[in-house]
Parts: sequence; C-alpha cells; structure tokens
Amino acid sequence: MTSHQQLPQEQITPRYKPYHGAAGGWGALRSVAKAWVASDNALKNIRALLKTNQNGGFDCPGCAWGDSPESGMVKFCENGAKAVNWEATKRRVDAAFFARHSVTSLLEQSDYWLEYQGRLTEPMVYDPASDRYQPIDWDSAFALIARHLNNLATPDQAEFYTSGRASNEAAFLYQLFVRAYGTNNFPDCSNMCHEASGVALGQSVGVGKGTVTFDDFEHADAIFVWGQNPGTNHPRMLDPLRDAVKRGAQVVCVNPLKERGLERFQHPQNPLEMLTNSDRPTNTAYFRPALGGDMALLRGMAKFLLQWEREAQAKGEPAIFDHVFIAEHGHGINEYLAVVDATPWEQLQAQSGLTLAEIEQAARMYCKGKRVIMCWAMGITQHRHSVPTIQEIVNLMLLRGNIGLPGAGLCPVRGHSNVQGDRTMGINERPPALLLDALQKRFDFAVPRHNGHNTVEAIHAMLEGRAKVFIGLGGNFAQATPDSERTARALRNCELTVHISTKLNRSHLVHGKQALILPCLGRTDIDLQAEGPQAVTVEDSFSMVHASNGQLHPLSKQMRSEPSVVAGIAAATLGKQPVDWNWLVADYDRIRELIADTIPGFANFNQRLRHPGGFYLGNSAGSRQWQTATKRANFKANLLPDSLLDPRVRASGQLPDLIMQSMRSHDQYNTTIYGLDDRYRGVKAQRDVLFVNEADIIRLGFAPGQKVDIVSLWDDGLERRVQGFTLLAYDIPAGQAAAYYPEVNPLVPLESIGDGSHTPTSKFVAIKLERAGDSGRII
Repeated sequence: MTSHQQLPQEQITPRYKPYHGAAGGWGALRSVAKAWVASDNALKNIRALLKTNQNGGFDCPGCAWGDSPESGMVKFCENGAKAVNWEATKRRVDAAFFARHSVTSLLEQSDYWLEYQGRLTEPMVYDPASDRYQPIDWDSAFALIARHLNNLATPDQAEFYTSGRASNEAAFLYQLFVRAYGTNNFPDCSNMCHEASGVALGQSVGVGKGTVTFDDFEHADAIFVWGQNPGTNHPRMLDPLRDAVKRGAQVVCVNPLKERGLERFQHPQNPLEMLTNSDRPTNTAYFRPALGGDMALLRGMAKFLLQWEREAQAKGEPAIFDHVFIAEHGHGINEYLAVVDATPWEQLQAQSGLTLAEIEQAARMYCKGKRVIMCWAMGITQHRHSVPTIQEIVNLMLLRGNIGLPGAGLCPVRGHSNVQGDRTMGINERPPALLLDALQKRFDFAVPRHNGHNTVEAIHAMLEGRAKVFIGLGGNFAQATPDSERTARALRNCELTVHISTKLNRSHLVHGKQALILPCLGRTDIDLQAEGPQAVTVEDSFSMVHASNGQLHPLSKQMRSEPSVVAGIAAATLGKQPVDWNWLVADYDRIRELIADTIPGFANFNQRLRHPGGFYLGNSAGSRQWQTATKRANFKANLLPDSLLDPRVRASGQLPDLIMQSMRSHDQYNTTIYGLDDRYRGVKAQRDVLFVNEADIIRLGFAPGQKVDIVSLWDDGLERRVQGFTLLAYDIPAGQAAAYYPEVNPLVPLESIGDGSHTPTSKFVAIKLERAGDSGRII
C-alpha cells in the first residue's frame, strides 16, 4: 500500500452494537495481528515485538505502567503492540509526499489518515508560496531556529514543549539548553494530565510521585482504582488486578462508566482461558459516582471512619485510625477531622451521586484491608478541584497508616511512557531551587529563577503575541490541548513553529509564519551515533529506570535521534556553552554522567543501568521521610466545593443539558488514532459519537442515533461547538455524557482549569445539545 491509498477501515459502515465479551482474549489477539499486518513491516516487527520490555530490547513506547519482574517471551499488551507496529512501519512521509499534498489539502484529512501515512524521513521547511513543505538540510534548519531564538527581545518569548515519550537523555539536554538560553518556559504534557497529582502529593507527602512499586500489588489487601480505564490505557495493569481478586483481596473500582477492563479479563497468554473462552473478574465492587463527585465519596468514607473511631473509643474496642503512625508522622489531623465532622451527609450524598449505603460499603471495604493501594488517573486529575480530591485520597490513607508499608501506598498511574522521567530530568516550568542550584553549580551559568509558562499559559502568551517561537519535542500540541480553535490561532500567531516528530500530525499543519518539521528516531529505531549504537532511558510509574535499545534500522539516514536534534539546536544557538553539545551526543554515557552529577537518585547512573531490569530511584514518602515544610505528612483540610459547576458556567445564564467527559477509544493512545473502532464500547468505524443515557436522550427531545451539535457553556461570548455527533444510548449515569478526545477538545474553554494545577477540566464540560445543522431541538 502506498501512502496515498485509502485507509483499511474507510469502506466499513459505521455501526454501534454493545460489546458483551471480556477484555483481552481473542479480540486482543485479532487486534494485534491486524496492527502487525497493517504496518507493512510484518516480518521485522515480529522481532521488534519480542524485544519489547525485554532486557537488551526497547521500552514500550506506549504507557508508563511498570514491568513485571518475571521473565517471559511476551511482555507487551494489545495497545503496546499497536504502538510498536504503528511506529515501526515502512510507510514514508518524504519530499515526494509533500510535493503531492499542500498543507491546505492535508488539513481536510482526519487525524487517523495523517498519522497512517507513515514515518517522517527528512527535515522539511514550510514554503508559503506553494503552501507545501519542502526539503531543508539539517544545518540550515538549525541555523533558522538559532536566528529566531537569538533575535528575540527576551528568551521568555519562546515556548519549549515536551512530550511524555522523550527519553531522559533528550529531556535533560533539552532543559539544560533552554535554561542556558535563559528561560523556564516548559509547557509539557504533564500540565494536561497528572499536574494535579504532583501538586497535591508535593504538598501532602513531599514528593510528587507514587509511593508504591510493582511488588506492592502482590501484597495489598485492597486496591482502589479511581477514575481510570486500564483495559484501554494501561492493559498490563489488568494482570495484578485479577490476580488480587483471585487471592482474595478487595479490588474496588470507582468510575462513572462501566469499563470492560475493570469488570473481567481474559488473558491472551493463558491457553486454558483462550480455549474455553473463560475469563476472570477484575473487581469485587464497582461504584459509579457523579462526574467530579469523587471527593465527596472520599470525604464520606472518612466521615464513616471518624464515626466508627468514636464508637470504638466509647466501647473500648480496637481503634480504626492508626494513632501510632499519626502521632509519629502526621500533621494537621485535628483541623482535618473538624472539616470532616462539619461536612453534612446531605452534601456528601448529593455531590457524590451515590447513596449513603454505597459510601458506607466503600468505607468498610477500605477498613477491611490492612494494606491498601490507591490508584488514580485522569478521571481524578482533570477537574477544577482535582488537587483537593487527591489530597483527600492522601488524608484517607494517612488515617490508617497506609503509606510506607509493603502492599500499601499511593499510585498515580501515568500516561506516556516517560512523562514521569521528563519531570525528574527538570522539564518543569516551576523548577525546585534544589535543581536550579545543582545546575548552576555544575555548569557555571546564571540559571533563570523566575517561573516559566505551563501549557495553558503558553497558549495565552502565543495568542497575545508575548511568545513568538514554539518548539515541540514530540507530541501533537494542536490536538492535545484545549480550546482547539484558540490554540490554532496561537500557533499561527508565532513567527516560527518547530516540531521534532516521528509521524505527520495536525500540529505540523497549524503552523507559524515559518515552520519546520524535524524527523526523529522512535523507541524502536537503532540509534547510531559517532561512538556506536546508543541506549536511552525512561522512568515508569513506579520510579524504575530502564534502558531502551532500538532494534530496527531507521527508514532514512536523514532521521536523527531526539538528543542529536536538541544538541544541534543548542550548538547553533549557544555554540559550545555551557557544554560541547555535539561531543555529548556522540556517546550518551556522557549525558548520563551529567545527569548523575545534578539529578538526585542517579549517582553511578551508567553502572546501575547495566543491571537487568534497571534500578529503583527510591521514594522519600515511601520510606516515610516527608520532604514537606512541616517535615511530616500533612492532612489537608480542604472544603468540598459549594457546587461542582464552575461559576463561569453559571454566569453564562444557561443551565447545562449534560456534563460531559472526554476519553480515549480503545483504538487510540493520546492523540494517536490506531483505528476507528472502540471494541469494548461496541463502536465500529466512527469517532464523532456522544455516549448518553437513553432516558436523557428522550428527556432532551432527541432519539438514539440522531445527529446533534454539542455546544459548551462559558461566559466569554465565544461559541464553542462541534458538529454532527451521533447520539448513542449507553449505560452511563443520568445527567452525564462522554465523547472521544481530541474530537471534543474544542469544547474545553482555555480558562476552565484546575485550581492550583492549571490542568484543563476535560472530565467536566457543561454542554447543551442542538439538532445538527439547526439551532433548536426536536420537541
């Protein structure tokens, strides 16, 4: 198949039929085989897949879930296989491709079509006269970037974005270059997903990472999974969940949608299950709160614990709270319990969307476990009150001493495979003084001390003309961000946009006055530098650092590694200050020596990396060492929101028809669309759909299958609308709706962000429905 032929699914009629099977199983195997064949590189990709997450192989380019310590031939999941085959394709996007397609014509194509065309293989520069990208040599590309950067009035007029798939080596060089250049403008993907986790955990326990390791899941008495869909986003997590159920532990799932991976799982590597078409459960209880109602549920659980603690004291029975732990490690418990005591049951029930009996059941399941793990993802982090919600998780865990024990602790489950590592390496617009001091001491330059821009602040700066250059180290900024039309205007307002990418995406088409596409190696590609083949490293959700060695020869000698591209930009802009950039990338051991000199936990980095499976960075809170201002674990006495509805929605003068969350389909990872199906939700060959309770569809004057426009509510006078979405009657709580990301990103106002996190509130969007192509609805 050539790059301009039709996509595999273009001839399939869209349909919707509820799915009744288990997660995994034969469906997963068929999906992997389909992705494998569609890569046009099937034979070589067998070898690549068998090297995924193996010692001496490469780290999966998908999610950040950690690797099981057991050895085995197959250590990848369905979506990991899709990610590998998607990256390791033979299809090329080269000069001939851009000669056939203008940017204007490419803008008419879907995101699926764009990425399906294949790997970017040579550097390209935008030519306004022809409306096409044309070839440019690397030195000229670097010189163009350097000229723009060095002509800015201040370094703060440039924005340096980072994707969560960048390696530790690339991220460290990137932040060193940018700080030597003179700014802390580091908008990155963390700002849009787990920023609330870092903020909340930093204030509560002193470190913005999870405190558990992979082994802890084998020893937990109870595992709570909040706002997460591991069957699609972290499929390898299903193994420890079903194993926990099998050995008698409680697995409590808290999610508005009934996600198949959180219900039951058929292991594709279990012959008996496959032959008998059997499966195993992945939960012992399932609670479905209102969108944004998780904090009320957590507070209700704490209120029940407080009630039982008082009853136990009165009767002289064993305590519910761990008073020894609290006395030795806790701070602020009295203030917190006073807030819990003062929170009315009526408010807890109304805001959580659950009955008091359900809240009590959740509390009893928490109390039953002596060792409890709390996991969460973006269903928790993408709300206006996400920081207090995560701190309520911590409060609940502190009451019973469930941090710093084997089988217990906090587990924010990260998305992209090195999003946590990038932050560890210093990709942080609000860097800690410890990092800046270490950089200044080691490299002897005046490190910028003022805060930089996060993602939302960067978009505002570009919109207002305060930022004029945008450089993206991976990712698909135009599609990943909220308020899509305004983000597009922001990028087009730049003097220069630069994207360091593996594949064509929409961000390349939403460009500045001048624009570059710089093709980089992916995780599967052999990285050959002057001193020989190189490994890069990544950090998973459990603070394990792994080496990753590409296995496939790149499609073009024009493709460069991310560290090499960063070094080229830095050398052109700064010369050999504060380091000899090109000498560093000749051998990545040299980069890792600098990391060892400046980043805590990486002493003897190169030596420790030789250990099979990598090494553990450690976690201060997991060792009950609290790097907070109080030097203790802090109970945070946050009030519940008066209303989950943002005041600016109420100020619009309209009440929403529904509250909508965005989510991924099963055939995508972040903005990468592998196909147009969503197997576990029964959707075939379509993405412009809105999942709604059938009673709500009828209440609002529509019918299942009808097409509607979705309009979000905000008080700034701007219309935010997506058109022609099909209503699907779905098992979803009344008053809620769900739709695919990034298709509904245009509905998320840029100003609708989490308090203290600046994270877009993509899991709580107030919407109204209108008949497609009309301003009214059927009555």
